[in-house]
Amino acid sequence: MINITLSDGSQRHFNKPITGLDIAKDISAGLSKEAIAIKVNDKIQDLKETIKIDCSIEILTKKSPETLEIIRHDAAHIMAEAVQDLFPDTLVSIGPPIKDGFYYDFEREESFTPDDFKKIEKKMHEIIKANKPFEKEIWSKKEAVKYFNKKQEKYKIEIINDIDDSEELSIYKQGLWIDLCKGPHSPSTKFVGNAFKILKLSGAYWRGDSRNKMLQRIYATAWFKDSDLQLYLKRIEEAEKRDHRKLGKDLNLFHLQDEAIGSIFWHPKGWTVYRICEEYVRKKLNKAKYQEVKTPSLIDRKLWEESGHWEKFRENMFITEGEDKKPMALKPMNCPAHVQIFKQGIKSYKDLPIRIAEFGSCHRNEPSGALHGLMRVRAFTQDDAHIFCTEDQINSETQKFCQLLMEIYNDFGFKEINIKFSDRPEVRAGEDKIWDKAENSLQTAIDKVGLPYTKDPGQGAFYGPKLDFILTDTIGREWQCGTLQVDFVLPDRLNANYIDINGNKKRPVMLHRAILGSIERFIGVLIENTAGNLPLWLSPVQIAVASISDDAREYAGEVYKYCEKNNLRTQLDIRNEKINYKIREHSNNKVPIILVVGKKEIEENTVSIRRLGSDKQEIKPLKIALANIKKEAYTP
Repeated sequence: MINITLSDGSQRHFNKPITGLDIAKDISAGLSKEAIAIKVNDKIQDLKETIKIDCSIEILTKKSPETLEIIRHDAAHIMAEAVQDLFPDTLVSIGPPIKDGFYYDFEREESFTPDDFKKIEKKMHEIIKANKPFEKEIWSKKEAVKYFNKKQEKYKIEIINDIDDSEELSIYKQGLWIDLCKGPHSPSTKFVGNAFKILKLSGAYWRGDSRNKMLQRIYATAWFKDSDLQLYLKRIEEAEKRDHRKLGKDLNLFHLQDEAIGSIFWHPKGWTVYRICEEYVRKKLNKAKYQEVKTPSLIDRKLWEESGHWEKFRENMFITEGEDKKPMALKPMNCPAHVQIFKQGIKSYKDLPIRIAEFGSCHRNEPSGALHGLMRVRAFTQDDAHIFCTEDQINSETQKFCQLLMEIYNDFGFKEINIKFSDRPEVRAGEDKIWDKAENSLQTAIDKVGLPYTKDPGQGAFYGPKLDFILTDTIGREWQCGTLQVDFVLPDRLNANYIDINGNKKRPVMLHRAILGSIERFIGVLIENTAGNLPLWLSPVQIAVASISDDAREYAGEVYKYCEKNNLRTQLDIRNEKINYKIREHSNNKVPIILVVGKKEIEENTVSIRRLGSDKQEIKPLKIALANIKKEAYTP
């Protein structure tokens, strides 16, 4: 007898092994038609998989949040079949679902074109309409190698060769088309529906290694309803308008060029925004009793070996050597250097917590294909800090950090912040008992803070569990910026100590934390979140003073000087141009406030105030107008 507990708590009993589809039919005929997959003891599997044990199950339909990813995985297989049907010489590699869609990587001599996209979409509609069942088979490694060798699918062969010889492989068929895949999949191609669209093409090195062949990656999206697809396409269109790379050029903030790949050339306006962000955070850190430091960028290999970064992170480090031929690395992070500062002199438990902060210049050898404007760079600055504390202080320091982080995010205009708790990854440093202690400490601390969070298993740092703080912008996109990581490993590896109340040496706990994260990336997020319309306190030019006519030039100059005297970043525009032209230009440059002056303003000692995005104007006496603007422009 097999006892099945349903998601509503009711039970079903079967006297022989059954499938998820059998259970759905037993519940109702309607459910069996709508069922996409089944969750067995919290693990999602195909409806046709046999269940042989007592378990809890949930039948998944279009209403279940997990099924959209399954449908996108289906769509990836369907797209790959369509491509190989249309272009038979194409080789396939991998095609996973991703956030908001899916992709598949192909090897093909010719580049795909927009016309090819239309053909592929048409063929996908045909495959979906054919209602081909997704059928799972288990093959031996030998069988799989034989089949894919015959098909000359070298990428599949490479994947298979990395699998243990004794391991059986799951294969999925849709009609005659076959792919190596772990699944799960829906019952048939019809469940994908027609709310999908191919979006773009990009290059991607096989397995992300620049030494391998560049493949063609086709990105696409799929949704259950056409209305959801249309909303997503509108969001993409809006995102393109907000692209920080385009706005960075249009607003003369920064540029990138091939002679410094992955590094930013900040222009005066962009550097103004950068300095405002840095000084704002510095003010907050000073108030929160952090001690700011500066550590070397180039550090001997020996320290990276001791910390464990040489083993775990070397491929992402820029390595060089001096005349003595000793290998050195540009630091990819600041933590080992901060431990060296902590170790100078004897520390007592009375000194803890010690909060060491640095706007640390870091370098990481990111693949060129992964670089993306300000969002993914090779040279960046972190608002990095490390808190050295006792185990008993983890709760209070976590609470203080979360309060500081929320305050800063709110000041920058981010109100929706999600938290993810990540525990031990497969590749890590330190023993399991140390990880148990670190995870329990962080779990207790975040529970004590009382903020909601979700679990993200296996995504911790190699030295400890972490909290990631994820911002949601104005068009619903998520950005991971802040982090807090509990580390019992690095202080031990680098021999950091303090003297406890009994006069004994003890290891401190090290809390790694950042709020903005990479300042470059955070500014990119800010630009896209605001579409370049930065709030007054952040705007590189806060006010433009524009004259209507030649006889208003002198008064415009006086207004400009008065603005400068009040420490407002101001631009004077007394060009011989029509006022509408000036207003349009300053608006395009995202200047928040334009003060227009003409004959009437001269006579009344006033200014006409125009705000970005508004057709209205208000006239106020100069001193009153500037007093109000100065209050509004105050840095939080």
